[in-house]
Amino acid sequence: MPNVYDEGEITELAGTEEFVFNQTMLRVKNPEVSLQFYCGLLGMSLVKKMDFNSMAFSLYFVGYIRPDDGPIPIESKERTAYTFRQKGLLELTHNWGTEVDSNFTGYHSGNDDPRGFGHIGISVPNVESACKVFATANVNFVKRPNEGSMPGLAFIQDPDGYWVEILNADSLAELVEP
Repeated sequence: MPNVYDEGEITELAGTEEFVFNQTMLRVKNPEVSLQFYCGLLGMSLVKKMDFNSMAFSLYFVGYIRPDDGPIPIESKERTAYTFRQKGLLELTHNWGTEVDSNFTGYHSGNDDPRGFGHIGISVPNVESACKVFATANVNFVKRPNEGSMPGLAFIQDPDGYWVEILNADSLAELVEP
């Protein structure tokens, strides 16, 4: 089945009809701080935590779970399968020990692999209201909604310095498609 976009047509490879974009992985220094940011401040749910003892790292899958997604299973194997069926999760990867390593600077600088990462985006009902909450929580702003050449959207930083775009779908559509 062809996919159409403004520049022409893209031929979709047969067999991809049921593919789902499941996750983006971010390495984090301290999972407790990151979970407070993504789950506490941004309202995501911790869907699944996996520990890999022999390799000294943990994975935390977080995202927005909606009623249509059904309840998160309690049994571990079912919960794992549920996690890998979801759309658009963040996989927060924690290499053990980084949270207490005073020399560890994080991964966000672009000088570490993987290179080329820009930001993630969160769509909210009202950017100004969301930014008031973030300001109250002393979140670091890269760009406030009333700054720069793209008014109405903001960029904040997570505890590891990754950029998070805060946008409203309708406002952004008006901005780019007047």
